[in-house]
Amino acid sequence: MTPTDHAQRLAAIDAARAAGTITDHSARTMRAWLTEPRYADFALDLAARIDAGRWKELDDVYWTVIPFGTGGRRGMMYPVGSNAINDRTIGESAQGLADYVRSVVPAGETPTCSIAYDTRHRSEHFAKLCAEVLLAAGFKIYFLRGFRSTPELSFTVRATKSTCGIMVTASHNPPSDNAVKVYWEGGVQVLPPHDKGIIDRVMSVDVVRRESFAAGVADGRVTFVEHTMDGAFVAAVLRQSAPGPRDLSILYTPLHGVGASAVVPVLRGAGFERLRVYGPHEKPDGDFPNVPGHVANPENPAVLTGPIEEARARGDDLVLASDPDCDRLGAAAPLTRQPDSGWATLAGNQLCALLCDQAIVGRSARGESQPGDFVVTTLVTSGLVRRVAEANGLAVDDTELVGFKWICSAIDRLGPARFVFGTEESHGYLAGTHVRDKDASVAALLMAEQAAALKAAGRTPHEKLDELFVKHGCHQERQISIMLPGASGMDRMQEIMAMLRARPPRAVGGLDVVRTRDQASLTTWTPGGAPTAYEGVKSDLVIFDLAGLAGAGGLLADGRFPPLSNAVAARPSGTEPKIKFYLFTAAAPAPAATLAATKASLQQRLDALERDLRALVGV
Repeated sequence: MTPTDHAQRLAAIDAARAAGTITDHSARTMRAWLTEPRYADFALDLAARIDAGRWKELDDVYWTVIPFGTGGRRGMMYPVGSNAINDRTIGESAQGLADYVRSVVPAGETPTCSIAYDTRHRSEHFAKLCAEVLLAAGFKIYFLRGFRSTPELSFTVRATKSTCGIMVTASHNPPSDNAVKVYWEGGVQVLPPHDKGIIDRVMSVDVVRRESFAAGVADGRVTFVEHTMDGAFVAAVLRQSAPGPRDLSILYTPLHGVGASAVVPVLRGAGFERLRVYGPHEKPDGDFPNVPGHVANPENPAVLTGPIEEARARGDDLVLASDPDCDRLGAAAPLTRQPDSGWATLAGNQLCALLCDQAIVGRSARGESQPGDFVVTTLVTSGLVRRVAEANGLAVDDTELVGFKWICSAIDRLGPARFVFGTEESHGYLAGTHVRDKDASVAALLMAEQAAALKAAGRTPHEKLDELFVKHGCHQERQISIMLPGASGMDRMQEIMAMLRARPPRAVGGLDVVRTRDQASLTTWTPGGAPTAYEGVKSDLVIFDLAGLAGAGGLLADGRFPPLSNAVAARPSGTEPKIKFYLFTAAAPAPAATLAATKASLQQRLDALERDLRALVGV
């Protein structure tokens, strides 16, 4: 076949559909990409793949349209396809954003956009493509050249007073993936009503219009701002620093990402001179070659195995890790100060509590504490965070949905001047108001300052955590993701969520269910009781509060739900057939001598909760 002889290819598509090799949607969409003018730039590439008989690959990338969610568009990269990240789907994303922004800004006003990118394959290319689409729509662009962190992009949106922002990154996804994260003015990821408005525009894009990036640079519509923003961003983070010891040996891994542009200058600027970057992870590389499984996610303890081995061998005090776009932080430390001590990573919920405590300590040391100071966290983050904050006299909002943008929305709603700390269990942390997103660089600063102060006192972060357990009650948590494979997986996922709401379990893990909270309907009920409404933002989430601590079934005097103690939460994925269960256990404060036994007992309780949940959903 000649490159433009599509008649035979169209017949081949029909034959593949008749044979059940590809879906109806794949067949329809591939025909459009071969024949319609708006897809002309991709027709020859698609034709070559049809000629090669690559039907499985083509069905994977054409069976649906990759969704543009409330935070952006993320997925596997492939040169063609409606269900992949490529020039067309990225172009549609930028065009839809541009169309929506133009519809809401006042007539005659020039909209602006800040753009940055990480170390993933084609990130720079996609960033410039977005800039070209926005240039064609009449935007001015503030562009960060070179690999930069997601928090610095949020900072740049705020510093330049941009109308919106785009970060090209797939965070901690596999090397095959890429994405765009979309930000609104103020540097927060898009919230209602703008999220839906952008989604509607993206999904209705016909023609993607572009202008030359080089031409935009030449005539001043593209301004390179990295030299200005880099120093200003680091200075803003360092305003969260507190005086104290700095005798600490830190081994840091950027996991082949952008962290050298953020975490390293922040820690050095704070006076941590004994800072070393872990060599096997130092080079920016979108393949993440030396990371277990090539998935650079600090939530996975395995990614810190190599750094921990080196730290133990060289006598370091702390290991820190940031994900590829440097908005999440992981950490590991020795269990004690003894020379032969073992090491362990710190889970996300554990870091939430430790860093909350340090943010409060630092704010006090800087003389900034004031009445009404507050902490923000999510519905599925450890109840220990609220207990730590309230014990220090701070107010707590722990009613936010999963996703850091909701925490950042609360910062502005409740008053930035009194904001102290925001956190979520998936290793997201923020102190300060320099950005409106989670920030691994400020989290690294807090962790380093806390670890240095503890070292000076002969203790470690793990021992500090035990101290919090003794004072506020031991808290142990676990997350499990249950995949529901097969064509009926999404239907099965919805059936399970409907069952959990209609017929809540009477007990889980040997503990009675004392209250059900349905965030989708914003109603709560106790066994045998009538549903009552509560305030909040609707989301597909169900929480079962369990017996085990005194008063677990009641509300507090102010009408709020108590901190999570013994509970299970279920949240389905919006894009794949998967349900994530969040498991929480806690015990009342008790003497340190009983802590080891309490931890073991709570881990057994988590095991029982997990067994019952798996039996409940049949996996």
